[in-house]
Amino acid sequence: MKSTFDRPSPWRLVSMAFRGFDGPLTLAVLLLAAAGLLVMYSAGYDHGTRFIDHGRNMLIAAGVMFAVAQLSPQRLAQLAVPLYAAGVLLLVAVALFGITKKGATRWLDLQVTVIQPSEILKIAMPLMLAWWFQRREGQLRVVDFLVAGGLLLLPVALIAKQPDLGTALLVLAAGVYVMFFAGLSWKLILPVVALAAVAVFALVVFGDPLCQPGVDWRILHDYQKHRVCTLLDPGKDPLGKGFHIIQGMIAIGSGGLWGKGFMNGTQTHLEFIPERTTDFIFAALSEEFGLAGCLTLLGGFTFLILRGLVIASEAPTLFSRLLAGAVTLSFFTYAMVNMGMVSGILPVVGVPLPFISYGGTAMVTLGLGLGILMSVARSKRLMQS
Repeated sequence: MKSTFDRPSPWRLVSMAFRGFDGPLTLAVLLLAAAGLLVMYSAGYDHGTRFIDHGRNMLIAAGVMFAVAQLSPQRLAQLAVPLYAAGVLLLVAVALFGITKKGATRWLDLQVTVIQPSEILKIAMPLMLAWWFQRREGQLRVVDFLVAGGLLLLPVALIAKQPDLGTALLVLAAGVYVMFFAGLSWKLILPVVALAAVAVFALVVFGDPLCQPGVDWRILHDYQKHRVCTLLDPGKDPLGKGFHIIQGMIAIGSGGLWGKGFMNGTQTHLEFIPERTTDFIFAALSEEFGLAGCLTLLGGFTFLILRGLVIASEAPTLFSRLLAGAVTLSFFTYAMVNMGMVSGILPVVGVPLPFISYGGTAMVTLGLGLGILMSVARSKRLMQS
């Protein structure tokens, strides 16, 4: 019978739980979280309890990250099919019984709480495809990529129909990243890229006639067409649909090299910037911290993404490599799309800026992704010890 002296001390238990955590990744997360709290305090201190809630959401995300990091990649692989199936079923339930707000049916009332099931697919999708390609390792055929494409397009179509094109594109990107790392041929990728380039060129050249009232784009909803047309010329409706883009660009430009100073942003605190604590918080950051602050933030994201790719490249199994690589590039997509839309380079879509934007669901999803990266890094370190 073991005595109480044989039991590990509380400090020993804590050190065992954190054993194998990746130091550089932890540093990147802490720096970006500190930046998020700093910017949120300035942008949201007079916006109800946004700053306190943002800190609470970060703590919840940290707890999620810590819990997921304790799971081995093998255990994560076992969760792939159930999580994907649950996510798809919930999307079907949204289509049948979902809550509609502002013309979009994206939420499901579970009585206890209201959830947005599309967020689940941001993690479930790369998990599912990484699991699929792990099972086909060493015997990949064209049909395996077709099956993966079907698994990807089903939830993407359900999300796009809500309509929620922004989230649909993020889920699509996460799945495509897995397929690319699994060996998807450039011969299949380049035609799609070329077609997208031709479409963008056609929009720029023929934007005026295509954006005329009454022109039906068929594949897009009217509000999505208006967002694209507003991007091409926000000055056509400066007090309406173009207001977001114009005010965001004014705030970014007025920040100059060093910015106006912490809590001194006039566009921000005079409430010219719409959604200054969520989608357009990058404009508030740019106004107060200038180009120097933007470059510092970009440096933080670059550090995080490069470290994630290193973790993916050193992962011991195909499943771990595919999953870590896709999750890492998903962070890149989030940051690129958010900064691009606020800067007037991309259409306005509801994509948060990781660590910086307010949002509980998005923060928990971020914690899940970081937990996966920690799990992959931890498994490698534990195998070497």
